[in-house]
Amino acid sequence: MTKNRTSRPGAPKRPGRPASPDSGPGHREPRRPSRRDGAEAERAEHRAAPKRPEPAERVRAAPEEAERPRLSTDELGREGRRDRPAVEWPEGARPAFRAPVILTVEPGADYALLDSGDGEKLERYGPLTIRRPENQAIWPRRTDAADWDGADAIFTGDTDEEGTGRWRFPREALGETWPMRQDGLAYLGRFTSFRHVGVFPEQAVHWRFMTDLIEGAGRPVRVLNLFGYTGLASLLAARAGADVTHVDASKRAIGWARENAEIAGVADKPIRWICEDAVRYAEREVKRGATYDIILLDPPKFGRGPKGEVWQIFEDLPYLLMLMRKLLSANPLALVLTAYSIRSSFYSLSALMGEQCRGLGGAIESGELVIREAGEDARLLSTSLFSRWVSA
Repeated sequence: MTKNRTSRPGAPKRPGRPASPDSGPGHREPRRPSRRDGAEAERAEHRAAPKRPEPAERVRAAPEEAERPRLSTDELGREGRRDRPAVEWPEGARPAFRAPVILTVEPGADYALLDSGDGEKLERYGPLTIRRPENQAIWPRRTDAADWDGADAIFTGDTDEEGTGRWRFPREALGETWPMRQDGLAYLGRFTSFRHVGVFPEQAVHWRFMTDLIEGAGRPVRVLNLFGYTGLASLLAARAGADVTHVDASKRAIGWARENAEIAGVADKPIRWICEDAVRYAEREVKRGATYDIILLDPPKFGRGPKGEVWQIFEDLPYLLMLMRKLLSANPLALVLTAYSIRSSFYSLSALMGEQCRGLGGAIESGELVIREAGEDARLLSTSLFSRWVSA
């Protein structure tokens, strides 16, 4: 608001400004408005002014926002589980128990763990050497710093499993992807902001186990790959002759998986690509009476579905495994569960798996997936826990 300036009695006039006709010795200067007067005038003007209507969206949203405060992640998870039926536990004898089972990935032409230590790992993916964080590597490195500093790609930034960061390329600028192979199947490695590279090499032991089952079944095999990510398990299963359903909550990951299918030359194979929350999809499949001979579960510790669904592994895994038991065919081959970065043990996963697989016969195998370093005096890097039911 502009201040109202008045002339003081006897004060010299500013040059160039004509005198007021009311000024003079007998003229009484009006009282100078105070700040309080100005504020009162503003309030009176505001009261008199017509009120501007609120936007319709704001008027409608305000009551709803007042009634429904923003929920925390835990509250959203509980709300999503509120209407679920109770977990059903089958009857019958538990399968045989085999543990600990240590499944080891050895260095090869496609992949090798070159070194690890001091909270990092140095790997070779096809033609590239890659350096990135590894929380399990609490021992010292074996090789010289020059080997580490000369990597083709180095991840920098947040070292948490789901933290974001960026990649640095000391030798030459690299694109987002590069060509890779897994057991002769072509696909794309991929630099992501979450330090992952589009493939979890320790899963190769599960993939070979699965493809051996498919090729030796002597009958059509249906595979469900939940939390399918970039699709290597789905592509290898399809190449082996299975009818595959690939499910992931990320539209971007589904796009990457389909791109890998084109590169691998299996885009014409029977693969259904489903972008959906894993639990929601499994619930609908149970209602439809669908069944599968092999089911792969590779859930994260925490995740969100396409419609904001919350996944928390300890709260949701028992219910999901119940659904998996209902989706197993009359003559199933395997149910495979892998878990990363959780405060648990493979004995816990095995006990849960054993309860849901009562009456199936076969055996529960549980343990760890590990990767052996290349070279002499090699160590084993533990990457994840697993538990799998096998028919024989």
